[in-house]
Amino acid sequence: MMKTPKSLRLHIGIFGRTNTGKSSFLNTIADQPASIVSSTEGTTTDVVYKSMELLPLGPVVFLDTAGIDDESSLGALRVEKTTMALSASDVALIILESDVWTPFEEKIIEACKDRKIPIIFVINKTDLKKPSKTWIEELEKKSSYIMESTSVTNERRTASEAAHLRETIILELKKNLIAVCPDDFLNPPAILGDLLPVGKGLPVVALIVPIDLQAPKGRLILPQVQSIRDALDSDAAVTVVKEREFPAYLSCLKNPPDLVVCDSQIVLKMTADTPSNVPCTTFSILFSRYKGNISYLAEGAAVLSLLKEGDRILISEACSHHPLADDIGRVKIPRWLRQFSGIHLEIDHYAGKDYPEDLSRYRLIIHCGGCTLTRREMLWRIEQARSAGVAMTNYGIAISTLQGVVERTLSPFPAALEAYRHAIENKTNSRVGA
Repeated sequence: MMKTPKSLRLHIGIFGRTNTGKSSFLNTIADQPASIVSSTEGTTTDVVYKSMELLPLGPVVFLDTAGIDDESSLGALRVEKTTMALSASDVALIILESDVWTPFEEKIIEACKDRKIPIIFVINKTDLKKPSKTWIEELEKKSSYIMESTSVTNERRTASEAAHLRETIILELKKNLIAVCPDDFLNPPAILGDLLPVGKGLPVVALIVPIDLQAPKGRLILPQVQSIRDALDSDAAVTVVKEREFPAYLSCLKNPPDLVVCDSQIVLKMTADTPSNVPCTTFSILFSRYKGNISYLAEGAAVLSLLKEGDRILISEACSHHPLADDIGRVKIPRWLRQFSGIHLEIDHYAGKDYPEDLSRYRLIIHCGGCTLTRREMLWRIEQARSAGVAMTNYGIAISTLQGVVERTLSPFPAALEAYRHAIENKTNSRVGA
């Protein structure tokens, strides 16, 4: 019961001609000999299933198949097994050799199209031969998802070089898988509906919305609107008030609300005004779960207490807008960071689709809630940070941490709260040990 059943995992089929390196590619991804590797054609006789965790997608299973051009005495049976594996695949990885395209590849392409299976081309053995530009251009007409791979066990490479190469290949694979995998495997949780009590009658949600310089004239911002709709879809009553009117609103209620959500900028006042037995959080924290990985982002917030003089921080906002006098990303968060840490920090700002390719120079990334990004885009940004070994959190979790109320605002999310506490404990212990 502790393992995800195969039927609930993303099935990734590995296909190609014999001896193109399908099994070697799987062994690289798994970092262990999941499949037998040999220069002898037809080594893979049956479909090899390899289950593993591939974050941020979660549990997946790879299907390593026999060559589609197997003409040996058992070839027909092997190809039949390969065809069956294709029908069971959610995504097809087609392993190619540079500048080689045969009727066998064309056949597997057509089979994928018939079954509406997304395709990722993996050009293998690029250490032996790089693909030509014209061949790549022809390949792009068949699928825009193309990556390169090579052997990580080359005896001329050091262990660290092989490890770095493997991480590069895995990151590129994840990027493409996130882009093509069916929506079923990226479905977000509810925004707030699952945080409400069940069987209690009519749940009540209180949303605290400041009307300040940053509030758009005559309307609410997207996270607020989406939260209202999600509450209504969950058969809850919703009240929207400004922060100054919130205490008066509470005094009018016979019973306290079941959930309180506020804008991150007023989180300190909201937590002070909200009864201690009422769950509360912020819109940005809700979206850290809805669009990304709240536990990973909560864990990243622990770094805020360990910042050192001159550390570089990236503040990233998904939407592009003209910053106002008291802009949250360019003015307020930097000010709170310096007040909290008491040291000088180097802070970079990126907005919209602009996002640095090299994240390794940053100590911490503080990202907005990502309401204008797709879940795929936000998950990919998180994965880039994870791969670069850079801590990442989001506006709501960071502001709550800087204001000293993060345990309160993460309390509706037990797993995220535990991740934060665990990270704080580990970082404190490692600092003491140092």
